[in-house]
Amino acid sequence: MTTAATPHGVDSEVGPLRTVLLHRPGAELQRLTPRNNDSLLFDGIPWVGRAQDEHDGFAQALRNRGVEVLYLLDLLVETLHDPVARQSAVTQVTSSLRIGDTVRSYLVEALHDQDPAELARSLTAGIRNDELSIDHSIVSSLLAYDDFLIEPLPNLLFTRDSSVWLADRVAVTSLAMPARERETSLTELIYAKHPRFVGTDRMHGGDMERVEGGDILQLGAGVVAIGAGERTTPAGVERFARQLFANRLAHTVLAVPIKQERATMHLDTIVTMVDVDKVVMYANIADTLVAYPLTARELPELGALVPASAIELEVSGPEPFLTAAAKAMQIDELHRIETGLDPVVAEREQWDDGNNTLALAPRVAVAYERNIETNQRLAEAGIEVVAIAGSELGSGRGGPRCMSCPVRRDPLPATG
Repeated sequence: MTTAATPHGVDSEVGPLRTVLLHRPGAELQRLTPRNNDSLLFDGIPWVGRAQDEHDGFAQALRNRGVEVLYLLDLLVETLHDPVARQSAVTQVTSSLRIGDTVRSYLVEALHDQDPAELARSLTAGIRNDELSIDHSIVSSLLAYDDFLIEPLPNLLFTRDSSVWLADRVAVTSLAMPARERETSLTELIYAKHPRFVGTDRMHGGDMERVEGGDILQLGAGVVAIGAGERTTPAGVERFARQLFANRLAHTVLAVPIKQERATMHLDTIVTMVDVDKVVMYANIADTLVAYPLTARELPELGALVPASAIELEVSGPEPFLTAAAKAMQIDELHRIETGLDPVVAEREQWDDGNNTLALAPRVAVAYERNIETNQRLAEAGIEVVAIAGSELGSGRGGPRCMSCPVRRDPLPATG
């Protein structure tokens, strides 16, 4: 466990990556069945052993490039050694359950009896009816043996969504789907109680309007794009933009409407940065994607404590996304790498997360190896592609960017 104050911070999509938060798939993925995979947001039942091998390959590829890999489950176990954190975790997971007083009391007692590793497993993999010994409960008697009292969290794999680092503070997000709501309580607990993150400023939170990390792109110094679609709501964009301005984390926010479809659930499923002025973009929407630039009528003074609700927003647009982004970034052009793909091939590779890359540094990006055509075009454009396996990892519809939460990147050199 790292207990000393450790520098953290992210101010771009492509600064050299130094520390990243991952979640190695585990027992929670083994809870998926044909009956619950849809409600738990998976398109199929992954081969867990192979998914773990693929994830280990992903983590090793990052380590080979000098990236420190943190695991969410390890951090959670370490956090749960704190009695206050344990009490908070048990209260959070049981208070909203609609399982009756008798079962809840048994469950609370059982969770308090578990050691940190056991409790972390229960919080992430869930607890079934047959895993709790309950006497004289009509609820337990009528539930099927394999009904969950606490639902598993198989989407923890996608650590990008529940938190986002913006400069030296972390935004704990508010996840839209019921199957994922509890993820943010675990993430927030880690940032609040783990010794590594002592003193870290936090913003937003799981009780706020819906915003997910996959919809947030830090395009350049002071420029943040936020997608509004299936997961992040327009109200979430507005609330988050006000917080960015109040904390002087941005001078321009681009609100980007995207289709409310599973294939385009987040902004980073259709566009990601691979260089300081280059993006890879889903060809079938590249010419129609627009943005509404948001600015603050008056930015607060440095260090001033101004409530986000007091920030007045100026809204302009819409205009083409690449045009609006380049203006906000104060560059001549934000280049789209032309994949030149046939529309059908483009749709196939976008579904397989071909546009969901993770930049390790300018012109170096991790991508799934199966997206051969997209990766070839990236290489031809001068992008070094670190290809990883993902046939099983992708069953939850997420690529390398979705599976990673950068905690520290080196700042990019100043330009101009």
